[in-house]
Amino acid sequence: MNGAQNLNHGRTAYHFQPAKCWQNDPNGPMYHNGMYHFFYQYNPRGPTWGDGKLSWGHSVSGDLVNWADVGNALDPTSPFDVNGCWSGSATVLPGGRPAILYTGMDDANKAQVQNVAFAKNPSDPLLREWEKPSCNPVIPMPEDVTGNNFRDPTEAWRGRDGLWRVAVAAEVAGVGSLLVYRSADFLHWERNAGAPLHAASSRDGDGPAVLECPDLFPMAAPGAMEGLDVSASRAGVLHVLKLSDFAKEDHYMVGRYDDEKDTFTPAEPERGGDCANWRRLDHGHLYASKSFYDARKKRRVLWAWVDETDGGGEGRGWAGIQAFPRAMWLDTDGKRLVQWPVEEIETLRRKRVGLQWATEVEAGGRKEIAGIVSSRADVQAVFEIPNLEEAETLDPKWLQDPKGLCAEKGASVPGGVGPFGLLVMASGDLKEHTAIFFRVFKHLDTYKVLMCTDLTKSSTRAEGVKIPSYGAFLDVDVEKDKSLSLRTLIDHTVVESFADGGRTCMTARMYPEHAATSSSRLYAFNYGAGAVKVSKLEAWELATAAVNGGGHF
Repeated sequence: MNGAQNLNHGRTAYHFQPAKCWQNDPNGPMYHNGMYHFFYQYNPRGPTWGDGKLSWGHSVSGDLVNWADVGNALDPTSPFDVNGCWSGSATVLPGGRPAILYTGMDDANKAQVQNVAFAKNPSDPLLREWEKPSCNPVIPMPEDVTGNNFRDPTEAWRGRDGLWRVAVAAEVAGVGSLLVYRSADFLHWERNAGAPLHAASSRDGDGPAVLECPDLFPMAAPGAMEGLDVSASRAGVLHVLKLSDFAKEDHYMVGRYDDEKDTFTPAEPERGGDCANWRRLDHGHLYASKSFYDARKKRRVLWAWVDETDGGGEGRGWAGIQAFPRAMWLDTDGKRLVQWPVEEIETLRRKRVGLQWATEVEAGGRKEIAGIVSSRADVQAVFEIPNLEEAETLDPKWLQDPKGLCAEKGASVPGGVGPFGLLVMASGDLKEHTAIFFRVFKHLDTYKVLMCTDLTKSSTRAEGVKIPSYGAFLDVDVEKDKSLSLRTLIDHTVVESFADGGRTCMTARMYPEHAATSSSRLYAFNYGAGAVKVSKLEAWELATAAVNGGGHF
C-alpha cells in the first residue's frame, strides 16, 4: 500500500471501519460470553474489492461502540474457498460452540459453495482461532442453480423437530430464490424438497433476479421493543424476511414462517413476490444488512454496509463503513419495522446545546445551532406546523417516485409547507451543505409528507462524487399531529436520519471539501411560505470512539 496515503482523511469518528483497506458486507454479528463479535467482508491487500479473494475481518467490543481488531477469522486458504471467503452468518451451537456458515469460491470453477467453520477454542472470549473441517463444502452447488449465484447463508435456526435450518440465496432456473437446507449435526445438509422459501423473477421481467444477503428472524408482538432468538418458538410468532437486490437496496416483508413446511406467508401479499415492491429498510444508501439477537439486552440489532460514493478509497487507503448499530422492533401495525440507534451511543455524548433562539423559524429563514463540533453530532428535533393551508398540490405521478420528487423539489426550491429541516456539514458560506428536510403536499382530501436527503450541494468537488437526492413518503397523519420528528446522526462523511420515531430511515454519504481545512456548521432551516415552530431541539457533540485503531480528520 502506498505509504503516502492519508489513512485518517475522511474517516468517521464513531462508525465501524477497519484501520485500513476495503470492507463490505457485515457477517455473523453475535453476542457470546460477554463480548460482541463483528465479522465483515475484508480485503487485507488494499482499499478495493480487488479480485474478490476476501477474508472475514473480525473485531470485538464490550459496548457496540468501541472496537478492537483481533485478526482475520477466515482467510481464503483452502480448496473450497481459495478464491474468496464470502458472506455468511454465525450461530452458537448447543454447548456454546460458535459456528460460521459462509460462501466460498472454490478452486475448480470458482463455484459458489457453502462451508462451515468452528471456533477452535470456544472458551476464548475473543474467539481468535477458527478451524475449517475437511468435509467442506457442506453444501455444494446444486445442479439447478444458474449463473453461479448461490451464496450468503442466513443464521441457522432450529425447528420444532430439532433439525437445524439455513436459507441460501440462489438463482434457480433464472429465478431469484431462497433455498432451505436442514441438518441434524450442522455438517450434513439436505435441501428441502418443497418449493423455495421465496422465489420471484426480476423487477423488470427481462432477466434473472439475483438476490443477496437474506435474513429471516422472528419478532416479538407488534409494539414490543424486545427481540427474540432466531430459534424462538414458532407458535403465533411473526417473522421478517429481508432480501438485498442488485439495485443496492434492502427490502423486507413481515409474515408467518411455517417450520414444518419451510414456507413464508407475507402479511402484505398485495405487494407481490418481487422484493423490489416490499418495504424499504432504509430509503438512502445502505446495503447487505444483517441482524442478530443481543441476549445481553434482549433486543434485535441491525448492521448494514454503507459504501463509498466518491469513486472509492484509492487515495485514502480504506473504503467502506458500517451504519451505526440499530435496535429494531415491529411497529404497532404489525407490518413495518422501527429502527433506532442503540442506546450505547449516548456514552459518546459530551456537550449539549438546546434552543438558542425563539422557537419559530420564519419563512425563508435559517437558525444556527452553535456551540458544538457539529461534524460528529446527534441531533433531535420536533417541528410543529401551525397550519397546512399553503401546502402544494401533489402531482399523482410522484406517488411511486418520492426520490424523483426530492430531486425535482430539492432544499433550494421554496415551497408552501416546507422544505424545513436541518442543514448539516455546512461550510461558512453555505456553498457546501447537506439538507435533511420535510415538505407537505395536499393529496385528494388528505396530506402527504415527503422526507428528503438532498446531497446536490454536499460537495464542491468537481469530479467523482455522487450527489443524489433520496426520498420517502411518511406514513403519518400530519393534519392530526401537526408535528414531525427527526433524529440525525452526523459523522464527517455519513449522515443517518430517523423520522417519525424511526419508522422511516435514510442514510447518505457526503464528501465536503471544506471539512479538510475548516469546521462545519449546523442549521435549522425553513424555506416554506409560512413559519415553522421548533418545539424541541437537542444537539449533542459526540466523542470519538476507539474503532480498530483508526483515527479521523
